[in-house]
Amino acid sequence: MTRARRPTMPPSFPDFDARPAGLSIVVPVYRGATTVGRLVEALSALRPEGGLEIVLVNDGSPDNSAEVCRELQARATVPVTYLEHARNFGEHNAVMTGLRHARGAYVITMDDDLQNPPEEVLKLYDHARLGGWDVVYTRYAEKQHEGWRNLGSRFANRVADTLLDKPKGLYLSSFRCMSALVVREVAKYRGPYPYVDGLIMQVTQRISSIEVLHLARAEGRSNYTLKRLIRLWLNLATNFSVLPLRLAIFAGIAMGILGFLLALLVVAEAMMSGTPSGWASSMTTMLLLAGVQFLILGVLGEYVGRAFLSANGKPQGVVREIIAPRPEATPARQPEDALR
Repeated sequence: MTRARRPTMPPSFPDFDARPAGLSIVVPVYRGATTVGRLVEALSALRPEGGLEIVLVNDGSPDNSAEVCRELQARATVPVTYLEHARNFGEHNAVMTGLRHARGAYVITMDDDLQNPPEEVLKLYDHARLGGWDVVYTRYAEKQHEGWRNLGSRFANRVADTLLDKPKGLYLSSFRCMSALVVREVAKYRGPYPYVDGLIMQVTQRISSIEVLHLARAEGRSNYTLKRLIRLWLNLATNFSVLPLRLAIFAGIAMGILGFLLALLVVAEAMMSGTPSGWASSMTTMLLLAGVQFLILGVLGEYVGRAFLSANGKPQGVVREIIAPRPEATPARQPEDALR
């Protein structure tokens, strides 16, 4: 017998002036059926100052994550909001959906793979709350990702150093804490290609970082493929900077100068020896210049294509289902809070 689902809430942004919890934890779920239960159980045992709520965003997961999340929401001891995307839109899109439904004075985002120990949540939250930081990122003494993933993350951070106005040396990670101010401003972005860290850098520079543990993946393999990393790099490069376009201009100037010099070389050789340049060298030069031209056209096309899709209303995320917290599930609070 199928359990009747509760009426869904409209996907509107919550009232930030009336917050039921001190901390919201947003967890994008994708192929996380075997791990999200343990994560929610561990998070529910935490007692952060001001109370706790959990927001689960199922990003079109092909496994039975939806059933697992609904069951977790139904028997939760803390407020749990369940959101389901109509299809897979991507991790950052899922995070954006979760941020719009988070009601805490601070919001932590974390993956569902248990590589970030739930015990580190309080450390991250207290560092942001007591230090008055708008955003706190985590950094790892020793990352437990696969080698190619570490290289990809390092490359993305190097690109971010160039394209984003971020504090020097800051490591960008998905395990981060944001204040309500930052969450409110970031959630205003409605474009189809969000990059959460880029949006954060546009809002504030009051950013800190702390070192936390990083564990080996509890189950399965990473959901990040090379294709997903390339998509992430494109979002970073084309959504928050015009530097690639400026580089294309300089590349065009350099190609023009190179072409002019090669033309002089061909004329000089013909006048001195009476024989034109060889076929192989001419073709090599043409292929080199054509390759650079197509690369520049690709960069321009990426910008134009994204602008076209944004103008035509490509959705950032489509929420199929929303299950609100049960009335009897109240934010988990410190024992001393109940006496105040």
